[in-house]
Amino acid sequence: MRIAVTGSSGLIGGRLVPALRADGHDVLRLVRRTPRTADEHRWAPQHHRVDPAVLADVDAVVNLAGVGVGDRRWTSRHKADVLASRLEATTTVSRALADAAAADPGRDRVLLSASAVGFYGDTGDRVVDESAPAGDDFLARVCVQWEAATRAAAEAGVRVATLRSGLVLGPGGLLGRMAPLFRLGLGGTLGSGRQYWPWIALDDEVAAIRFLLTAPVSGPVNLTAPTPATNAEFTRALAALLHRPARLPVPGPALSLVLGEFARIGVLAGQRAVPAKLTEAGFAFAHPDLDGALRAALRRG
Repeated sequence: MRIAVTGSSGLIGGRLVPALRADGHDVLRLVRRTPRTADEHRWAPQHHRVDPAVLADVDAVVNLAGVGVGDRRWTSRHKADVLASRLEATTTVSRALADAAAADPGRDRVLLSASAVGFYGDTGDRVVDESAPAGDDFLARVCVQWEAATRAAAEAGVRVATLRSGLVLGPGGLLGRMAPLFRLGLGGTLGSGRQYWPWIALDDEVAAIRFLLTAPVSGPVNLTAPTPATNAEFTRALAALLHRPARLPVPGPALSLVLGEFARIGVLAGQRAVPAKLTEAGFAFAHPDLDGALRAALRRG
C-alpha cells in the first residue's frame, strides 16, 4: 500500500513508519517544516492546506497529528491548541481524501485517525467498550469533535476507523516521566490509586494500526490491552520491575495544585476500557498483561 502518515515524529509515529516499511509499504510523511528527505511532503493543516497530488494516489492515511495533551499546564491557550491542532489536521486529511475518492471512486481507501479513551470521560470501575457514550469533560469534548472531523472522508466512501488509544507504554511518553522517579525511590500512587489506567504496549499499538489497515473494521476502535489496571496496580508493577519501593503517594489536591485541571481529568480520572472491536476482529496482543508490557518498554528505555 501507499500510506501517508501525519505525526510521524512522535512516540507512535516514530515506531510505526519503519514497521510499515518493513511490511513492504510505500510510506510518505506529512511534515510542517521544510522537507529534508524525499519521503517528506510539507503541509499546513492550520490553513487546511495539503497538495492534492500528494494524497491523490494513497491507499491509506494514518493521522496521528496533535499537540501533546499533558506537555504543559492547561492554560486557556494550551487547551485551545490541543483542540485546534487535532481538528485542523483531521479536517485537512479528511477533506483531501474525500476529494481523492471523488476523483477516483473505484479505489479502496482507509483513514485511521487518532482519538483517545478520554472520549468516555471518567467511568470509574465500569467496563466500557466502543458502544459506551461520550463523557462531558474537556478531553471527552475534544475527542467527540476530533472524531467528527473525519466525516468528510466517511461520507465520500473512505473506510474510517478512529483509534481510541489508551496510555501507550514505550520508551518516552508516560514511562519516560515515571521511570526516572521510580528508580530514585520517589514513586507512589496518584490520588486514591483506584482510577483505571487503560494501557497498551507500544508494540501492540503499532501492530493494531497495521492490522486495521486491512481488517474490515470501521468506527471507533479501543486501542487498549484487554487487562486495564488501576493506578495502584500500575504503580506496584512498575516498582517491582525496577526493584524499588513505591511508598510516596501523591495526594489528589497536591496534583491539582501542580497540574491544575489536567490532574482531575487526565490523572485522577480513568476509564476501564476494553478492546472489544479488536478482539472480535481477531487481533492478537503480543503483550496482553501489564508486567510483560512494562518489561518490553523498560528494555528499550
